[in-house]
Amino acid sequence: MKITFLEPLGLPKENLKKIMETIPGTQNEFTYYDDRNEDPKVLTERGQGADCVVLSNIKFGREIMEECPQLKMVCVAFTGVDLVDIEYCRKKGIRVCNCAGYSTVAVADLVFGFVLNLARKIQECNEAVRIGGTKQGLVGFELEGKKFGVIGAGAIGQRVLRIAQAFGCETFAYNRSPKEIPGVTFVSLEELLKKCDIISVHVPQTRETIGLLGEEQFAMMKKNALFINTARGPIVDSAALAKALKEEKIAGAAVDVFEMEPPVNQDHALFGVKNLIATPHVAFASQQAFEKRALIVAENIKCWLEGNMQNVIC
Repeated sequence: MKITFLEPLGLPKENLKKIMETIPGTQNEFTYYDDRNEDPKVLTERGQGADCVVLSNIKFGREIMEECPQLKMVCVAFTGVDLVDIEYCRKKGIRVCNCAGYSTVAVADLVFGFVLNLARKIQECNEAVRIGGTKQGLVGFELEGKKFGVIGAGAIGQRVLRIAQAFGCETFAYNRSPKEIPGVTFVSLEELLKKCDIISVHVPQTRETIGLLGEEQFAMMKKNALFINTARGPIVDSAALAKALKEEKIAGAAVDVFEMEPPVNQDHALFGVKNLIATPHVAFASQQAFEKRALIVAENIKCWLEGNMQNVIC
């Protein structure tokens, strides 16, 4: 089998090769590309002759796969698979798997980095002390006793809820399918938005979740509420979030994701508002997460070769 890594996975190539060497069989041919290139023409060239391609969050659409007739499997080294044309894969019998779980810890960690930064005004304190300022106007609040709401109670959402409980928060969740989690009260989306002091988004991007949170939803939230998005950019209407912050309908927000992959245009609506922290899609990115991901990729390929796929999308 020819297995092609269309982009680097955050590990030195030699480390990645050593992990892939754990896959049994001597007839497998591996190709590794050192750069990330999103040009469909380049991706088509790289995918030529490959039985399996490995990618993370690069768009891999029908127009590319149509030019790669030998393709049998797409291994997405990411949790979300919205950038792969799943319908086409189903139609052509191309198997798709993901790496769910590799970034659960990393994403949850960043959520609370955001929350503590906003709650205790860490950025503002850093700026003030460097110019001779004091804590005047920069006194924040404790998390204990706050109502913490999670939209999407999957693996990441559940870890966020557990950490919130450790801080002494009262925890709430909205999820499409019923779940029972100790100490968590499940409510409707509307009730969660109205009730919670801190809201963190953890749903996948699907047709149903694009635009899930817009002007109407932000209007329901408390004026002292903090809003965190480490899921996907299109789930949230950025213009509506910017408006809510400008009009002080909510107290603060932090986003790691946008409508596009960074670099983000400097005139983006969210960059012109106060009380916003923005990061360039780094929530999933930690040294440990990249190592976990490579191990899952290797196991995904091994299982596929043995005819017993895991982490199956289609």
